[in-house]
Amino acid sequence: MLNSKFTILSVLALGGFAGASPYYTECLCTHGDPCWPDAATFAQLESQVSQPLIYPLPTASACYPAANPSGNCSEVIENWTDAPNFETFEFKNGTISACYLNTSLGVPCEQGNVPVVGVDARTPGDIKAAVNFAVKYNLKLVVKNTGHDFLGRSAARGAERLQTKHTKVALSVAIGVPMKAHPAMFTAVTLGAGVQWHEAYDAVNQYGRMMVGGASLGGSVGAAGGWLQGGGHSALSPTYGLGVDNAIEITVVISTGELLIANKYQNSDLFWALRGGGGGTYGIVTSVTYRTYESLPVAFYLFQANFTDTTAMKELIAGMLQFQTNLTDDGWGGYAIMNNTSMYFFTIAPNMSTEAANASTQAWTDYASGLQSQGVTSLAQIYPIPSWYEWYTTLFSSPGQNGGNTMLTSRLLSRDTLANQYEDVAEILVDFQGSFNMIAGGKVSQIDPESAGVNPAWRNAVVEAVCGVSWDEGATSKEIEEEISQLKTWISALNDVAPNDGAYFNEASLFEIDWQTTFFGSHYSQLKDVKDKYDPCRLFVVAEGVGSEEWNNELTCRL
Repeated sequence: MLNSKFTILSVLALGGFAGASPYYTECLCTHGDPCWPDAATFAQLESQVSQPLIYPLPTASACYPAANPSGNCSEVIENWTDAPNFETFEFKNGTISACYLNTSLGVPCEQGNVPVVGVDARTPGDIKAAVNFAVKYNLKLVVKNTGHDFLGRSAARGAERLQTKHTKVALSVAIGVPMKAHPAMFTAVTLGAGVQWHEAYDAVNQYGRMMVGGASLGGSVGAAGGWLQGGGHSALSPTYGLGVDNAIEITVVISTGELLIANKYQNSDLFWALRGGGGGTYGIVTSVTYRTYESLPVAFYLFQANFTDTTAMKELIAGMLQFQTNLTDDGWGGYAIMNNTSMYFFTIAPNMSTEAANASTQAWTDYASGLQSQGVTSLAQIYPIPSWYEWYTTLFSSPGQNGGNTMLTSRLLSRDTLANQYEDVAEILVDFQGSFNMIAGGKVSQIDPESAGVNPAWRNAVVEAVCGVSWDEGATSKEIEEEISQLKTWISALNDVAPNDGAYFNEASLFEIDWQTTFFGSHYSQLKDVKDKYDPCRLFVVAEGVGSEEWNNELTCRL
């Protein structure tokens, strides 16, 4: 029997869809509903996949013997800074279901927002079986790779999880793949969905190659998942483009259970959409083939400034923003962080001599030095590094804070904004302790905005400004809302200053203004057409993803 909240429509609505349910329903089935499959039915799924089904538990459950008797609490504590986001679930009445690492809070370990059952996919066949099962029984399905997701797209209470982080045995790293369909021969690398960036970098470095990829601490972000589908930025982007500009083939399982090859010549509209149109929206990516580049030395520009007060800080940040266009167009890429008293630049330029690096940065260095009388002390140094790989492993190989109770927002700052409103932006960055990434401009600006589904705002952007809030374990819903309120204030302030600049979908919040335009710009309508074509079963729906406006806030019932 179906729950009364479900409405049965014509069988013809899904006629012709492989493996589709004979019922088209307004709401998806979640754990606890009468429609949820029983153990015998899940056993049928288990017989079709290569691994036993998984029954996910919250990360901290290992520290609660009653909840997870076989768990290793010491291991959880050691790796807690790399914990995924959005494991807690807040009910409409303000109560919270969670499993906290801090057991002294006296709160029982509960499932929270963690799915209750899933498939540990190792092959495309596993993925196809999980997709067909979800469609047949109309289940809420979420796809999780590594779980680095600030929008919570890889978690959902009462859902089936399709886990892809282990799809790297059958779909392992392969170097030197010639693309037969392409007129040129690339030295490329094919990465299975579960390959993480540190693994990809290690592999291509053995062949004297480097590639455009992410730079999270520990390199634990998935290299062939949501990073690419959101756009994928890198410190190398000003020289080589975004991740979407370097993908040359993608394999994906869509909701009909078909495994498709998408490139410039096959399923080209899907290939276009997957490159920046948002993760978890069109299908489940099983592998990506990327261009690689000759490993080159880099010039490393390290800049540090200390401030005596916020006035001095705003003066320096305003000047810094003015110089960014020239720096990124020269090939400089990297990251800047700041706090109440100091700011640091970590930027590189591939294949740039020390002499050329000094010439490129001299105007900015001189400007910063000239602010000493206003309370700014600065230090700048150019270091020649033998390879990009050595720079990366020195700065990012150690594990660090990649998850937790965190929510971000971002803004792509255009050339026009930096030229004309740098003082307004500087005040916002200082007031809200924002940071920024030098991961646009240069090559990113030279690529046709219509070549990929990524937000066209990227092609006008120079830097990405980022701000975040966080809260302690055990925080009440009121305390969390206070932090979110601060974030909304920052979102509103930057939207007022730069309303047309857009935001980066992978580093954003659930509270962005006009999210369809902010995340996808003028591409939204075309992306929606691709979504409707390749996801006829309406299986893939994520927070603020293309087509999600057709669903309720819980993404379980169609409006």
